[in-house]
Amino acid sequence: MKMITFLVVGLTVHSVFFMSIFDIYFTSPLVHGMTPKTTPLNPPASRLVLIVADGLRADSFYTLFPNGSSRAPYLRTVIEDRGTWGISHTRVPTESRPGHVALIAGFYEDVSAVAKGWKVNPVEFDSVFNQSRYTWSWGSPDIVSMFAQGPSGDHMYTHTYPASEQDLAPTDPSKLDSWVFTQVKSLFQSAKSNSTLMSSLLKDKNVFFLHLLGLDINGHTHKPKSKEYLNNIGLVDAGVSELVSVIEDFYSNDGKTTFLFTSDHGMTDWGSHGAGDTSETLTPFVAWGAGIQGAHKVTEDQLYQDGYLQDWKLEHLRRVDLNQADVAPLMACLIGVPIPVNSVGVLPVLYLNNSDHFKAECMYTNAIQILEQFKVKMKQKKETTLSCLFTPYKRLTEQKQAEFIQKARILIQQEKYGNAISLCQALISDALEGLRYYHTYDRFFLGCSVVLGFVGWTSYVFLVILKTHASLNMHPDILKQKPDSKLMWLCVCVTVAISIFLLIQRSPFTYYIYCLLPVPMWYSVLKESNTLRDLIHSASSLTLWKCVGYFVVVAVGIELLVVSFFHRAMLAVGLALLSLWPMLSGLFGKAKWRSVNWFLGCLCLAAFPLMPVLGREHNINLVVCAGGLTVFLSACFLWSSRNRTSLHLGDKRLFVTQMLHVALCSYVLYLTHSSLQQKRGLPLLSQIASWLTLASSLVVPLMSSTRLFHRLLSVFLSLTATYLLLSTGAEALFPPVLSLLMFVWINIEQEAVIAEGVSGRQELSTIDFSANIDISKIRQLKLDDIRRSYFFVFFIITAFFGTGNIASLNSFDPVSVYCFLTVYNPFIMGGLLMWKVIIPFIIVMCTFETIQVATQLSSRSLFLIVLVISDVMALHFFFLVQDYGSWLDIGTSISHYVIVMLMTIFLMVLSVLTHILTSQRLVLWRRRKMHFP
Repeated sequence: MKMITFLVVGLTVHSVFFMSIFDIYFTSPLVHGMTPKTTPLNPPASRLVLIVADGLRADSFYTLFPNGSSRAPYLRTVIEDRGTWGISHTRVPTESRPGHVALIAGFYEDVSAVAKGWKVNPVEFDSVFNQSRYTWSWGSPDIVSMFAQGPSGDHMYTHTYPASEQDLAPTDPSKLDSWVFTQVKSLFQSAKSNSTLMSSLLKDKNVFFLHLLGLDINGHTHKPKSKEYLNNIGLVDAGVSELVSVIEDFYSNDGKTTFLFTSDHGMTDWGSHGAGDTSETLTPFVAWGAGIQGAHKVTEDQLYQDGYLQDWKLEHLRRVDLNQADVAPLMACLIGVPIPVNSVGVLPVLYLNNSDHFKAECMYTNAIQILEQFKVKMKQKKETTLSCLFTPYKRLTEQKQAEFIQKARILIQQEKYGNAISLCQALISDALEGLRYYHTYDRFFLGCSVVLGFVGWTSYVFLVILKTHASLNMHPDILKQKPDSKLMWLCVCVTVAISIFLLIQRSPFTYYIYCLLPVPMWYSVLKESNTLRDLIHSASSLTLWKCVGYFVVVAVGIELLVVSFFHRAMLAVGLALLSLWPMLSGLFGKAKWRSVNWFLGCLCLAAFPLMPVLGREHNINLVVCAGGLTVFLSACFLWSSRNRTSLHLGDKRLFVTQMLHVALCSYVLYLTHSSLQQKRGLPLLSQIASWLTLASSLVVPLMSSTRLFHRLLSVFLSLTATYLLLSTGAEALFPPVLSLLMFVWINIEQEAVIAEGVSGRQELSTIDFSANIDISKIRQLKLDDIRRSYFFVFFIITAFFGTGNIASLNSFDPVSVYCFLTVYNPFIMGGLLMWKVIIPFIIVMCTFETIQVATQLSSRSLFLIVLVISDVMALHFFFLVQDYGSWLDIGTSISHYVIVMLMTIFLMVLSVLTHILTSQRLVLWRRRKMHFP
């Protein structure tokens, strides 16, 4: 198979493996076709005000000043005198859109929404706003507007400021909150002279939604413990106090208004959110007004053992925690609208101040509403599964459902409301477990199909390596063997049988892909059975202990890489072990100076995985120092190599220009952050310079000499300039240290090639990337090439995790992109941060391309070994996903699986890019096809 064909097939196969994880674990949990359920009794409130302070942490809100005063005096008074308080527990991902969907629609959104930037509805869903008579919303266009779409009709009125106002580095982000409060007061003021508006406001079942973004921006920009963030809490508290006064006056203090104050997510000390740290998942919840239980003083110890009651001086008041999705049924019951049909929230009855009869009826409605989802989900799964294979959820059969409902109604009629509430809560628990059961019904089946395909693909690649690139003696007939017709017909029959089975079950189209993909994979493997038998026989000529030793070392090495995804410090352990390679392999005696450099380089690089991923302080001076170090090292290299390889005048000018450009980028970064600290905004010239640097980062190296080290130096300088602009501290030192180690790796591999006795070795300084490869000098694979491939994978993982953890959203600090933009844009910011991650990746890729050329080895053969290693890692994570039980652990393993699959796909795509980046020249632009021997 030609290299290009193999790349296309490999990309297709891995794209299927990559997408499978989303079909198995991230399909939408929503079902449709349920009838809305409403509590038959009159609600306690005519209107509800929902105030969401975006990014407000529970501890920041509840903790008192040292002198005993509160940052939010009005809301503290509400807690102590006339409201109920607690902690709202959020779920990962702790982002704005999922948080608001949980609050308002009552379910935890699937990950498909991230593809829309958390802005628009990826699927249609019901919400409290849809069910209300009228809803008025104010705040960010990203949040407020998304609930005005879908089935909301024309009864929702949204008021948003321009998206450009969501600047992460403005003079005062709290002005966005002031704007919201001003607009709300303006609405009630306008109603006094607008009879139509007055009539709408006086009706029941109305909702007012205030989204306050200032705290989130202040947290990102100044951190949650800054005076700006804490002062913003005071501004919000004062705004809420004034707002309550305006609304109560407008409605003549009729006692029919309910107020809820909460947050969509918290924030870490370093100003990020998205993961599962307690500072992100614990948010405040305060409720007061119509239908809400007043402050309930307690004398005995409460059940909570987290210490927050004592820290916040609230141990004398009853604390009522709830899950974020529980807010939706609470709001629906308070104003008498149907609970959102997709809600999985459980009504927190301790917040209600009403008759026991009302509480029991509300809980019964909540149970029936969730049971309706269970019935629809069960019906859908039953219709798409053969009756002989269908296994129902035994704890909630149709008979048990009827028994639950009948018993609950009897208990309510007998006025045994407490027992009815307990029974309904048990029914809800079983229904939610049943929903999860049917939602994950096909996981095992699909997982087995993907594993079969994975193992088949990896086995095929392994056979290709042995058959075409290993120096083993094979019988000539093996290379000429024809496919077995019986095997082909067997595969056709299996394909037809699987297709008929899936067709009968009315399975989605993607199921056909996952289930049929293993067939051609295993056909390709089984048709090489004679080859495998002959290769095993030929392998007897190899040294057994050496083969076993390599296998054990590589297996342990792969396991170390897998563990490093969970514990970054294992990369430091791995680098420490790698530093001993020259001594263990005997290279130290032949190249002492290079071995010492390798040892020191590995130890220096090992320091980065030991640095904290989260909570690092910004230090622009370190970034400037990294720029100076880059220029110094580049100048030293050019000076030391002047006698070995001469440079044309144009190349000298290019290198000098690139070094000056690196120095300029250091200055641009310093200037930008100085301007932002002084609250003068992002300088336009800095922004232009940053984008031009990014745009030219892959073009400028094509103008340099194609001599091996000269081209690598140009690539390093160009990418480092961009990396500096995306850095905020010590991570800026990572590319120079990594590049130094890569330079040493290239040199020491030359010594290893000499030790292997490879003839015709070229001096590194004479190698030209653009020269035609002499196919006659391309050698076969040796056992040492497995070690080279493993080193490459190890350095790729180190490049990914050396300065952060891309599996965690917390690793990404929005301050990193401030040289390019400060207005919130998830796609552009995410793209810039991903490019920052890829830059060290490209440096390692270019180094591997160099080693392939220098060691006279086919790029395809090394690439295939790398592919096997990465696929084994991915399969390892896939099995870990099956083993873990908790959602957080499953999510972690899934994210690691996704990373490995993306890394493999990047390897395939960037292998072409790297070849172009190292071998082409713009000034001479040669039109030549890529040549893969």
